[in-house]
Amino acid sequence: MTDDVEVFLDETPGETRGVIRRNGRYQRLLIQRDDDEPSHRLEARSIGRIIEINPGLKGAFVDLGTDRPGFLPLPPKLRLHQGEGIEVVVTAEPREAKGVTLRRLGSGTGEPRLLQPAHDVRTLLIRAAPDVEILSGVEAIDAAVEVEEEALAEHFVFQAGGLDLSLERTRALVSVDFDHRPPAGRDGAAARAAANGEGLRHTARLLALKELGGLVVIDMIGDGREGEAMLRQAREAFAGVPSVAFGPVSRFGLVQLALPWRRRPIAERLCDGRGALTLQSRAITLIREMRRRLLINTAAPRIVAHAAPDVAVVAQHHLARLGPRAGLVPQPGLAASEVRFEEI
Repeated sequence: MTDDVEVFLDETPGETRGVIRRNGRYQRLLIQRDDDEPSHRLEARSIGRIIEINPGLKGAFVDLGTDRPGFLPLPPKLRLHQGEGIEVVVTAEPREAKGVTLRRLGSGTGEPRLLQPAHDVRTLLIRAAPDVEILSGVEAIDAAVEVEEEALAEHFVFQAGGLDLSLERTRALVSVDFDHRPPAGRDGAAARAAANGEGLRHTARLLALKELGGLVVIDMIGDGREGEAMLRQAREAFAGVPSVAFGPVSRFGLVQLALPWRRRPIAERLCDGRGALTLQSRAITLIREMRRRLLINTAAPRIVAHAAPDVAVVAQHHLARLGPRAGLVPQPGLAASEVRFEEI
């Protein structure tokens, strides 16, 4: 069966999103915002200067010329010294309270500075799907909105196989749980194995979509007596994931694996610590919906959005790029999540 791959590029003022959908399921959501620090994006190359060597952490902190130093893991035999200039590349973007993770490319001279920016979203999409047409406009906006819902969700139901999947990130790990509600007459070892296989494939897809890494613990259907089969299924599901490491299956049927961190998790990009969209995210959502309405209704002389004052202040910075047909009115009393549009 040939995969049906769709690629979307939404270039909303303030934020660009790239979306990849395969056989109707979202695989990737790439986000770059105009105010991202260029030196902190994945694969950006910089000249840095070592400001501290920390033996306890087995690494060094590196000044990149930004407000936040990066961390450089040091192999045992590499000897560097404080104040030394080095050329580095970002291998993991900032997350939580952690700065970027770096890899040393060689020595460097001069002040800390960006040498080569990371690829933009369009280039990343071409690299991921080189022979697929990139769709834009309303189609891309709709995909960018729809994929966000799945990227932020923690509970998923796949009715065809009777699979109920929960995926939750904690401070220490990512916890995944499978529940199985098979159709009548389909219970048994074969049905459990099929549900586990489907759950693992969705888990691999959702972890990539959400940009999650670190320790992952998966509570599969069954117990450790089926451990070898469970581990084999897990290896098959994650076969295309680079640098994944598997641990043993516990007697309770828990599969453990570790994934490298690379991009900043989607939830951290879009939400605050309580899981609600940040003010910036709400403002960009307003701009994205305004852009969609302008593209659909080309006959309307003007479309005006009414939004909470704090959202309107942030959105106003991006509104001019939509042209003179777009208007924005701060309206006290509206909730931050509430936006009203009218045609004038």
